Order: sequence, then structure tokens, then C-alpha cells
Amino acid sequence: MDPLTLGIIGLASMLALVALRVPIAFGMGLVGFLGTIVAIGWRPGREFDFERGFKAAFSFMQFEPYSFVASFPIIAVPLFLMMGYVAFHAGFTKDIYYTARVWLSRLNGGLAIASVAGCAMFAAVSGSSLATAAAMGKLAVPEMLRYKYDKGLATGVVAASGTLGSLIPPSILMVLYGIFTEESIGQLLLAGLIPGFLSALVYAAMIWVRAAINPELAPRVEAVSWGERFRALKGTWSIIVLFILVMGGIYAGIVTPTEAAAVGCAGAWGLGFLARRLDRRKAKLASIETAKQVASVFALVIGAKIFVGFIALTGVAGALTELAAALGDVHPFWIILSLSVVYIVLGTFIDPLGLMLLTLPVVVPVVENLGYDLIWFGVIMIKLLEIGLITPPVGLNVYVLKGVVGDKVPLEKIFAGILWFLLMDVLTLVILIMYPQISLWLPQAMLGG
Repeated sequence: MDPLTLGIIGLASMLALVALRVPIAFGMGLVGFLGTIVAIGWRPGREFDFERGFKAAFSFMQFEPYSFVASFPIIAVPLFLMMGYVAFHAGFTKDIYYTARVWLSRLNGGLAIASVAGCAMFAAVSGSSLATAAAMGKLAVPEMLRYKYDKGLATGVVAASGTLGSLIPPSILMVLYGIFTEESIGQLLLAGLIPGFLSALVYAAMIWVRAAINPELAPRVEAVSWGERFRALKGTWSIIVLFILVMGGIYAGIVTPTEAAAVGCAGAWGLGFLARRLDRRKAKLASIETAKQVASVFALVIGAKIFVGFIALTGVAGALTELAAALGDVHPFWIILSLSVVYIVLGTFIDPLGLMLLTLPVVVPVVENLGYDLIWFGVIMIKLLEIGLITPPVGLNVYVLKGVVGDKVPLEKIFAGILWFLLMDVLTLVILIMYPQISLWLPQAMLGG
């Protein structure tokens, strides 16, 4: 069988399995394993040699996935995840939301804007969108509902702002993107910083304008004294310390991203115990939740590694690169725009990590051939995956938030509430595509230093 045809069949089979709700980690591993058997065993002009193909596929599964998962850079993933869960159980999330609330609550839509700020600050230590949405949903949504905020706005702002955990460093998606593309993880983490806070700023501006036009959407709350505001600032020190330990060390070149993750994780445990915020029960919960999340991520990574090996054998990526090069009269911007549409559509029914790992071996060679910076494209891809997190019918952040609020807010009301935020995400995406320097300035400054 022609390798290219086999590769196309493999991609189609993978999408079919996803549509049938087969777990994407299992689907990628199965298609990659069977596809490798066929690719190696079915040589042109000869009979199919199953034994040869099986030995090659089995040998690949024995060594490649293990060596990948056991590599030094990927150790950052469980360490960053643990840092976020420890910070949550130590109550740092509650502190930063309270600080944002007392400083911003008197603005138009102040509680919703405080939710954006709280999500952005928690994202700076969590690395996970789902963890950010779940943690902030327990704090912010009940508070907004208590003050008679529109239910769609109250839930939509947390579901949308939770996606900032994918972009604002430390980001698990950024770490895995860097590992698979062999780009600098430190530069990728820095590249997501300004776009992440830009997204938060755009959300906040939209909320302020809507609340100013329609005050019933977000009623004002009681005034807070300046003394209480300044006292609340002490609740931010733990998050600021952790952020400086991680990103400050990376930017200064003192530590690698993996070492920064270890420092941040140890810092979260240390601060939690020093502040007497962690006991045996909370430490156990943080450890168990980290283990569950790490198992899920690593299952996807192993499946993706097997699938990537199969795709490399078929030459699909090279064929797509040649196709992109043949479109000489088409401006590269339109190819990027087309890729964006594909990601948004696929993101409606595939989880972000699975979608990224599924498409990287096909998309990255095309983008590289177009002459685009892969650091910049990493930011664009993560932003597209963020949009998928709140786009129906899957919208994982929406379902996580629904699990938090229960029957207080119908699912359709939450999806209705995120529409304005989706529009803001598209606006931010266009800005990031048009002005790559927004993403590249910090990484280039790091290199210059």
C-alpha cells in the first residue's frame, strides 16, 4: 500500500474513533500501532509480512514512549500540576480572588472583572485551564449570583477566564508543545505571558462596557474601605512569590523550565506549610488530584508518541508541506487563517491536549515551511485551543463549571453566557496574528539578555 494513502486512512480512522467517543489516548495508540504494522510489513511489490511489521511496531512501543515520558523536560508537567493543586488546597486561590474583589468590585461589572483577574493570577501558578475554572468557579460564581448578577455572565466569565490557564505561564500545553516541536520551553512560556494578560484585559474591557450600558446585568456591590483594600493585598504575596520563583528564574536564565517547575512546586509546599495552610488531609488531596491528572496527560502523550511515529513513516507531513509550497499565489496569512478555522471546528468535539497532540505532526511542518516562527505559532495554537475549551458542543470548561454550580444555572445558560467571550477571543486572536511581536518580544528580550 502507498504510504501516503495509508497515512490519510490513519488520520481518517483517528477522527472516526474520536467521533465514536473512543478515548483519544487509546485511539492514537491503536491507530499508530496498527498503522506501523501495515507500513513496515506491506512493502511495495511484496506480500504483506505481518511478522516483520509486528516486530517493528512492538519494538517501537517498547522503547520510544518510555524514553519520551522518562525524559528530563517532561518532568515539568507533573511538577507544574502539583504546584497548582497545592496552591489551591492551601487557599491561595481564595486569597487572590478576595484581593481582586475588594479592589475591583465598585467598577461596572466589578465582581466579573475580579473573576477575570483572579483567574489570570491563579493561572500564573496552576498551568491548567480546567483546574483554574474549577477552582474559581467555587469562589466567584456563588458571589456573583448572591449579588444578582446575570447567570450567563456570572458563569460565562469564569468558564472563559479559566482558559487563561492554558496561555499564561506555567502552561502544561506550552510545555508539551515545546517538547514535541523541540522548541525552547522557556521561550514558549515567556511568549504566552503578554498574550495571556492581553486576553484578560480584553475580557475585562468588554465586561465594563456591557455593565455600563446595562447596569442590571451586573449590579454594583457595597463600597469597601481603603483600609480593607490594603489589608487584602497581603493575600497576593504567595502567588507573587511563586510566579517570581518560576518565571523570574527562567527569564534570568538561572534555571531551566524543569528546574523552575521543581522550585515552584517545592515553593508551593513550603509556603503552604509555613503559613499553616496545609494539613495531612489537604496534602493528600493535592497529591491524589495531581496523580490523576498526570496519569491522564501521560496516557495522551504516550498515545501521541506512537501516532507521531506512524505519521512520520507515511510521509503525510511532507506531502502537506509540498502542497502548501505549491500554493505559491496564496498569501501565507490565509493558510494560517484556514488552519485556525480547522482548529476551531475540531475543538468543538476534541479536548485541547488531544487535539494538539493529534495535529502537531501534520501542521508544524507546514507552518515551518511557510517561514513562520514556531514560538509565535505555539501562542496562536494555544489560543485556538482555548477557544475550543468554551465552544459547544464539548466546551470542557463549560462542563467543568456546570459540575461546580450544579442545578443553580442551566447548561444552555452557561453556553449563552460565553458568546461575548468567544467574540473577544476571536478579536484577540486576530490581533496576535496581525502583530506577532506581541508574542515574540519577551522571548527575544530573553535571548538578547
